Amino acid sequence: MTSLSVRDLTVPGRLHGVSFALRAGTVTAVVGPNGTGKSTLLQAAAGLLTASGQIEWGGIPIERISVLDRGRRLAWVAQEAQFPFGFSVRDVVAQGRYMWGDDGNGIEAALAALDLRDLAGRPVTRLSGGERHRVCLARALATGAALQLWDEPIAQLDVRHALEVSTLARQLADRDATVLLSLHDLRVSHRFDRVLLLQRGRLVADGPPDRVLTPESIFEVFGVCARRSMSLELELPHG
Repeated sequence: MTSLSVRDLTVPGRLHGVSFALRAGTVTAVVGPNGTGKSTLLQAAAGLLTASGQIEWGGIPIERISVLDRGRRLAWVAQEAQFPFGFSVRDVVAQGRYMWGDDGNGIEAALAALDLRDLAGRPVTRLSGGERHRVCLARALATGAALQLWDEPIAQLDVRHALEVSTLARQLADRDATVLLSLHDLRVSHRFDRVLLLQRGRLVADGPPDRVLTPESIFEVFGVCARRSMSLELELPHG
């Protein structure tokens, strides 16, 4: 089943006729230089930005999905984690279960998944930038939404927590969620099923990472030379 489909998605001056369709159970990374439209693409696909073209969630045009139902179908993580009020970490994560009347199990599971249990009672205003971002991801996880859109989810995280977020994306996909996230680190994108490569607001390549991120395409889009070689590979310890 196609979980997210966009056709001829256009935001004047920012996106130009972008089209793709994502199936449930996959993780897709959007990559490209700064200012190329990655955040704009995610915001438009989430229905947070006015755009022309067609957007469908689960085969249904987004304009036919009620605001309430959108909140159940979609989890959104913005690039900047902003909290104007000093709610506790647990209270912020609990917002993800607001429409479901959760008994607490989903909240505790989300806190555990993002390594936040020891911070659960702390005000979010007293957290570091990376910790606040993990709170946003935990809130998205707590929704149980089948469509997860994350804008730069690992940009502010240390190595271990970045690996945990990548692993979490894979686990969600294994439970039939569709995860679309933007990245700057091309190496991390190789952990996922698919890559959308943007250049100046246009989709210039779409497919498995090894096929999209070739030395030729990297040079053309990013202006840097790339070569395949033995490199440091990191993974979480088992058990």
